Amino acid sequence: MTYAIIETGGKQLRVEPGRFYDIELLANEPDEKVSIESVLLVEHNGEVTIGQPLVAGAKVEGTVMRHLRGRKVIVYKMKPKKKTRKKRGHRQEITRLMIDSISLSGSILASPETTQETATAATTEAAVE
Repeated sequence: MTYAIIETGGKQLRVEPGRFYDIELLANEPDEKVSIESVLLVEHNGEVTIGQPLVAGAKVEGTVMRHLRGRKVIVYKMKPKKKTRKKRGHRQEITRLMIDSISLSGSILASPETTQETATAATTEAAVE
């Protein structure tokens, strides 16, 4: 199983190919390819590569699925006995990103096709035994 830890929008996120993640708003259109070079860690078949602070030559490719807004957060401030009340709402702008591949030094370590191939190979081996 291959995964990477990336940094985007001031947050760190563990990503795997073939899955989608909700991240901070990106300035890209839907169905557009995105390349993230701020990779902090890459794990591939038990071999871990840790960056200081970033892994050199590591890249995570993804596709923007759509833009949406997160859940509403209500902020209510009140001072008792003073008749002071403030009610504010906030909805965060979010981009849904599908991770296509994880590459290190130009070679693709994992993509959805490779993960499906390994999963089907594991199930056929289990069925044979």
